[in-house]
Amino acid sequence: MTAKKSGENPNPFAVRNVRLFIAFRVFFNSRFYYPVFTILFLDFGLTLDQFALLNAVWAATIVLLEVPSGALADIIGRRNLLVITGALMVVEIGLLCIVPQGRADLLFAAFLINRILSGAAEAAASGADEAIAYDSLRAQGRAQDWPIVLERLARFQSGAYIFAMSLGAAVYDPTLVQVLVDWLGWDVHVTQGVTLRLPLLLTLAMAVLTLITTLRMREHQTLQDARKQQAASVAAVFRLTLEAGKWIWRTPFALVLILTGLLFDNCIRMLITLNSQYYRAIQIPEGAFGLIGSAFAILGFFIPRMARLMAHRCSPRRNLTVMVLTAAAGLWGMSFFWPFFGLLPVALLIAVMYLNNFFMSHYLNRISGSEQRATILSFKGLSFNLAYGLIGILYSMLLAVLRGKALLADPGLDAAAIEDGVFRASIGYFPWYFLITMAALVVFARWRLREDKTCRIPPANGS
Repeated sequence: MTAKKSGENPNPFAVRNVRLFIAFRVFFNSRFYYPVFTILFLDFGLTLDQFALLNAVWAATIVLLEVPSGALADIIGRRNLLVITGALMVVEIGLLCIVPQGRADLLFAAFLINRILSGAAEAAASGADEAIAYDSLRAQGRAQDWPIVLERLARFQSGAYIFAMSLGAAVYDPTLVQVLVDWLGWDVHVTQGVTLRLPLLLTLAMAVLTLITTLRMREHQTLQDARKQQAASVAAVFRLTLEAGKWIWRTPFALVLILTGLLFDNCIRMLITLNSQYYRAIQIPEGAFGLIGSAFAILGFFIPRMARLMAHRCSPRRNLTVMVLTAAAGLWGMSFFWPFFGLLPVALLIAVMYLNNFFMSHYLNRISGSEQRATILSFKGLSFNLAYGLIGILYSMLLAVLRGKALLADPGLDAAAIEDGVFRASIGYFPWYFLITMAALVVFARWRLREDKTCRIPPANGS
């Protein structure tokens, strides 16, 4: 344990890597094309089938590289892997900035490379950024201040998200950009072909800032010395991965914690993915979707502070109970499809996602050792993505069954009516899925945690 030094600055943000960690997360996640993500791909000339395939490739890349990248971070250095992340982001966004529009022979190949590089960057960043910041804070004897860092990070990310969502959607609209150009007195005719690149160019600027931020990071000397003793080889990567997996399995609290987080994440994230169709069903105008997303991001200014207080004052069991009740209320509320007021249950689910992300980072960092922290955090990311993929497959099967029943019940319905009815019916299954899986987890948790009567979260200034 590292003791606090006399006269040390009590501000955790005085630690260089902590400040750079926040900057990295803000720059890396400020993607100005997110509010127009789907239509951006289509306006370039891709089809919906190609769009779905490209996103499948992106998810598969993350799953395949998630854990090996975390182990690699523990061997070659978290800072080095984050520099690679920044470079990958520059290349993946830069590629879309120069690819010609309408060239069917080049478009799919270019976007395929983009999705692979993007997935690799996501996997490389996962775990390594948190690990380098947490270890730097711990080296100063301030590990107990990690919740404060998470709270500040959530606020900055929420502000950046609101800014990126608003500006990204605005610059994509050629009519709005034309008004601005005319006001400036420029003799330029703005078309969709011009505004198509603007969100990407803004994101490219964020990519460059991401790379610069990673280059300014510094690895803690103790970890550098320990890492030099390990062979940076493929065998070493998988040995470290296997060791981290064994540690998670042998540590009941860590195993139960990751399983709990993924049950919240996969169910709620699937619904959030479907939010545009849900908004339409509750009579929200499509032009308001971006504003709603920005409004929900404001929760990021308040929920993390509440989560920090809960982490300090309440036990993990009590925090879990609050999250389960809130999530269940949100899931049941969505199944009623209240016009306009149906946004309230969505807000509850988004609040649970903020709580889930906070508690996963807070507890996992507290119980994991520095030498394998990035690998363990990557295991968490891997499990979350696998669970999300599995629920996606289950949901597509459910839709097929409900669609078949609807056609048998009334063959005369048009396609739009069938799809709307199937979607509404499918949402009613989510509360049951959540409660059944959570009940199974409670039974499993009681069994595993009973095996280790000494399983406790270490003191706040522990490793």
